[in-house]
Amino acid sequence: MPQIHRSTRRTLSTLSLAALTSACAPTNPYEKNPAITNHVEDWRDEVMYQLIVDRFANGERDNDYNVTRDPSDLARHHGGDWQGIIDEVDYLKGLGVTTIWISPVVLNVEEDAGVAGYHGYWTQDFEKTNPHFGDLARLRELVDVMHQNDIKVIVDIVANHVGQLFYYDINQNGQPDIQVWYATNGSDELDVVTEWDPAYDERGIQSFSSLGEAGEAPVEWVYMPEINRMPPQPPEFQNFDWYNRRGRVTDWNDLTQVELADFPGGLKDLATENPNVRRALIEVFSDWITKTNIDGYRIDTIKHVEHDFWVEFCSAIREHARGLGKENFLLFGEVFDGNDELVGSYTWEGMLDGVVDFPAKYQVFDNVFKNGGATQRIADLHAQRYANWGNAPQAGGVGVAPRDLPLSFLDNHDVGRFLWQEEDDSAIYPALAWLLLRDGVPILYYGTEQGFDGGNDPANRERLWDAGFDEDHPIYQWIADLNALRQEHEPLRRGTLEYLWTTENTGEEDDAGMLVVERRIDDEVVIVAINTHATKASRTVDESGSLVVDLPVGTSLEDVGPSDVTRSFSVSSEGALTIELGPRDVAVLVPR
Repeated sequence: MPQIHRSTRRTLSTLSLAALTSACAPTNPYEKNPAITNHVEDWRDEVMYQLIVDRFANGERDNDYNVTRDPSDLARHHGGDWQGIIDEVDYLKGLGVTTIWISPVVLNVEEDAGVAGYHGYWTQDFEKTNPHFGDLARLRELVDVMHQNDIKVIVDIVANHVGQLFYYDINQNGQPDIQVWYATNGSDELDVVTEWDPAYDERGIQSFSSLGEAGEAPVEWVYMPEINRMPPQPPEFQNFDWYNRRGRVTDWNDLTQVELADFPGGLKDLATENPNVRRALIEVFSDWITKTNIDGYRIDTIKHVEHDFWVEFCSAIREHARGLGKENFLLFGEVFDGNDELVGSYTWEGMLDGVVDFPAKYQVFDNVFKNGGATQRIADLHAQRYANWGNAPQAGGVGVAPRDLPLSFLDNHDVGRFLWQEEDDSAIYPALAWLLLRDGVPILYYGTEQGFDGGNDPANRERLWDAGFDEDHPIYQWIADLNALRQEHEPLRRGTLEYLWTTENTGEEDDAGMLVVERRIDDEVVIVAINTHATKASRTVDESGSLVVDLPVGTSLEDVGPSDVTRSFSVSSEGALTIELGPRDVAVLVPR
């Protein structure tokens, strides 16, 4: 593990005057729509921090209903809220965070089959806030306080589906049944299906009688106010023609199913090809910008919605934001897939400003940094991205081409944490260095800075407050130091990226595991060198010679990185730069 400079970065929050004086004011200043303000010059400057609101910090006990006190029961509500985020703004600033991405804010189905909707992805009402997190005034206050502390706010949204709000009455008995047994036409064999979440049928879900199939099954809204499983709001979403009603996706390789089927868990697929559905979704998500002054949307389940929906949706949202005076409103999304061509297809003309870089998650952070794969894979994937992702900024978008704005991550709420199944934490240090010093926008998942190592959902959704918001944790310090470097050296944020050294070698060869890139703006250069090999020192030398750089002979490059090792490297008379690093070591080199 690299040794860390331990320094305290805790700063005083600059809370808004309105927030400080609200107790004595006759009215709450957050009861009305906020002034629209701009806080982003270039999204490549940002360090994003994804947090699950329910698990980050519990700042307001009055909204702790239906909450467990058992920290191991990760399928239940735990009490985190927007006030908790406000209370811990110094923790975020100390880490170097400049943008937070928060859970969906809308009212959800409370629970299903003993699992709570703490995550926010089970929409019941598109217009109301989730009372577990706070009211609209508190959400506005959160955005205001973050802005006054130079932190932007991204809200997670879902346009593909709603919660489990209706059932398919397959046996036509007027009630939802977990199990329905039926015989296919003329068969003596009985099959079983759940009316909440039946398997996909391209015809629509069929009903059955004792004689076999009996036509398309009726669909019925549910009225269970005790768990907020009620017809969706606003009322126009109560039109059954606004849903595809074909049951749950069963073949993930069938694009028709992926786009038209219900999402597993009984989440009902919206008929986003319907112009009225598109209009309604655009209206509700435009309104949240007006009501809160947020800075962007992270959009869930992108690949489950047809491409032309995103052209219409993104264009309309950008137009609305610009009409309010909000510039650079970011629209990025989750294409949960390792296929770079598919992922990139949602960034072509008129669509998203960027996408979460799942190909890099699997092919770079897992394959190379965790499992010792060849660093040449990193350069190869970069070339694929430049071929597959949008090569021009979106009209009215954030001013950066999607291929230059990958949103990268080590782990998130849908995959096991980076340290899951690792014997120690040594691999995370070089991985974080690459995350924070490569091109694009890095996304940190809450708890990474505290060494969380949970497995797949829900084990990867731990409570952060149990770790005590420890700013002396070595990983917290490592991230903070890297973020300070990003702020100090503009090429690490906005510069071009050129691969100076990658290798196919992963064994005992001289250069096994070496990765060296140059970040440059005009004459300002920073060289990032990483040895990804877990057990041996490596250097930029192979059978063809040493690394040759475009720097004057005799140039001395000083390591300004977060390691406490004092070292420098010089360009030889032949223009060669030999960099030798220990196992999983990092150097950030600046000419002096």
